[in-house]
Amino acid sequence: MLVTYLEASRVLCETDSILFGAALAVCRIIGAKLSTAGRTTGQSSAIPAWRTRIEERIAKARALIGRLICFRSGKTRPRIVRTVRMAFAGTNVSLSQPDIMQKLTECIDDLKQRIAAWRKRIRRYTERSTRFNQNRLFQSDQKRLYK
Repeated sequence: MLVTYLEASRVLCETDSILFGAALAVCRIIGAKLSTAGRTTGQSSAIPAWRTRIEERIAKARALIGRLICFRSGKTRPRIVRTVRMAFAGTNVSLSQPDIMQKLTECIDDLKQRIAAWRKRIRRYTERSTRFNQNRLFQSDQKRLYK
């Protein structure tokens, strides 16, 4: 039964998964303990690591913008105040200053510009990747591209 699966697999990753599954089944049958600590869970995704990091950064920045807007609109819950203090931690800004609303607006605008720049970087990569794949497909098999 294992031979049919191994003959059908074309990619090394598939072969690895098939052999690991077979070894796991044998270990369960004989009752042996198997450590899966050295093995990564699942296959690596096609999304690059830098893109995942940028998307996490965008999510954190959006959450911070939401809290800053809440504080600007007058909500002073302890968690929001703590977040605003952390946002202004490196600067010489106090929450009791008279121009705090202007500083909040500047900080929010700055975060929005950063998010736009990060999004644009991801969009440029996606467009370039799509173009590259379509060009490669066009060179190899035009019929499949226009299907």
